[in-house]
Amino acid sequence: MMIEDFRQFKSGTDIRGVASEGVEGQPVNLTDEAVERMADGFVLWLARKVGKAPDKLRISVGRDSRISGPRLMKLCCGRFEAAGAEVLCCGLASTPSMFMTTVELGCDGALQLTASHHPFNRNGLKFFTREGGLEGSDIEAILDFAQKGESPEAVEGGSVREIDFMSDYARGLREKIMREVNAEDYEHPLKGFHIVVDAGNGAGGFYADKVLAPLGADTSGSRYLEPDGMFPNHVPNPEDATAMASICEAVRESGADMGVIFDTDVDRGGAVDSKGNEINRNRLVAAAAAIALEGNEGGTIVTDSITSSGLKEFIEKNLGGRHYRYRRGYKNVIDKALELEAQGVNCPLAIETSGHAAMRENYFLDDGAYLCTKLIIKAAQLRAQGRELDSLTAELREPLESREVRFKITEKDFRACGERIIRELTAYAEARDGWQVADDNREGVRVSFDRENGDGWFLLRLSVHDPIMPLNIESDSEGGVEIIYNKLMEYLKTTEGLEI
Repeated sequence: MMIEDFRQFKSGTDIRGVASEGVEGQPVNLTDEAVERMADGFVLWLARKVGKAPDKLRISVGRDSRISGPRLMKLCCGRFEAAGAEVLCCGLASTPSMFMTTVELGCDGALQLTASHHPFNRNGLKFFTREGGLEGSDIEAILDFAQKGESPEAVEGGSVREIDFMSDYARGLREKIMREVNAEDYEHPLKGFHIVVDAGNGAGGFYADKVLAPLGADTSGSRYLEPDGMFPNHVPNPEDATAMASICEAVRESGADMGVIFDTDVDRGGAVDSKGNEINRNRLVAAAAAIALEGNEGGTIVTDSITSSGLKEFIEKNLGGRHYRYRRGYKNVIDKALELEAQGVNCPLAIETSGHAAMRENYFLDDGAYLCTKLIIKAAQLRAQGRELDSLTAELREPLESREVRFKITEKDFRACGERIIRELTAYAEARDGWQVADDNREGVRVSFDRENGDGWFLLRLSVHDPIMPLNIESDSEGGVEIIYNKLMEYLKTTEGLEI
């Protein structure tokens, strides 16, 4: 398949495409040639970025469990080697561990082959330097090299060496748990804990075998630890209802103290407490914020835009922190936290309700295993005080009702259409009694209503990548979501460009 426009592969700050046959109407576009040209583009970009000749670079490569991973890994390692680079082939690995190779192994750059929670036939390329994940403009530059067919000079002296970095990465998590729990049995701080893991057949199975079990935890009842790129049991995605039902069921059936779940490449995580209740979305943000603000009193927590009003209240009134609500997209949230830090703002955590959580103490790296490790450490510390993990967020006020609706944009220039609707709706809301437009919102339009008018809020925004306008509504009263929805629909029926 000839690739005419490499820009089609850009997905935010990643490269994504179809890598395997098997889905009707989705032909493979991540062909061998396309992937090799992208790998060459990364070498050229990285050489300029770090100021080294291509044959002086050290590059690590890892992959998640999807079926196209071995093919893409062989292609990329081959192109890096042909340019003279030293290549560290990490095999099955988590995305956060690949960043850590730039910290612990001195790699100039790292490549993870992953498409996160997307279907089996898709895959992608995610790049890192010691500064973190690449920006969208960096991806454009790499794809521009690929488009033009530019490649580094082929030289002798390149090498490919297989290494087991995941064992080193897991050891670092074990040592952190031992150090921070500081149990009487120092090397077995999780003795007496029963923790189940649901890896969804992704790359997260290591967490049960290489992190929890060696520390004394009982991991019986864990699910889908074996890597299987067809994902036969459920989508590896902590936001997916079926996936969360699976880990909740595993906790209840095994009588575990806690459960943790990861997405395919382990950059996102979620958890379940001993009662089988989800620690996810707003509750996950609240728990992570409570942990991050310890020793960071008055610190700022950056979140995405769809967090609840109860969460803001919890962070600012119960925890004494500040809540900075920003745009959807984990990289947006992380970049804003970095920007605030550079301005002198104490910002220990950037977190999205999807489960992407990046802590300052961990290089602002969104790492699902690190997040779950922090939750497990806190659970052990609380148990020593005779408390359970759910006490951490007991005062979080959660909505009684919630709904998400996704409206399709019908106009060709979907971004211009979406931005117009947001502008017009903002003006409409500001002119109506009882519609309180949020003054701290930085994406779309967010409007709150009093008890008589729905007792909640809505947020209408433009999707980061797609011709979609997602609508989120929450209410603290029975029937409130429907009231708010109907009020908004009175306006949306008068606008053009949305499929209502």
